[in-house]
Amino acid sequence: MEITEVRVFLKDSPDKKLRAYVTVTFDNAFVVRNIKVIEGTSGLFIAMPSRKIKQPCPKCNFKNELRSKYCNQCANPLPFVSRPVGEASTGNAQLEHKDIAHPITQSFREYLQKRILEAYEQEKTKGTSNAGQ
Repeated sequence: MEITEVRVFLKDSPDKKLRAYVTVTFDNAFVVRNIKVIEGTSGLFIAMPSRKIKQPCPKCNFKNELRSKYCNQCANPLPFVSRPVGEASTGNAQLEHKDIAHPITQSFREYLQKRILEAYEQEKTKGTSNAGQ
């Protein structure tokens, strides 16, 4: 599988960890949007697109975001869920989100991250050179 295009959309918030959103095209046939470039404690890394995990209301069955206190449909108090059903307990906030798309192998993840971070650096350099004109 070949990465045929990487589009980087820089974010202008110096105090936040999110540096950019990225859209990647594979084989001129498949697109993955909303890959995030994040500044971590040990440098830049990518986070794949994800969605918040939902929990159903026991009264009306409306799906609310995990850890909501009240149902957005019927206002019924929701039971406290320490972790999503079927998920291991690791004690971090990552359990509130689930990847929509992600690499299966470590080697492809490294390849994807390398290509995205290269494109990010190029876009960042291009943005600073255009700002000085």
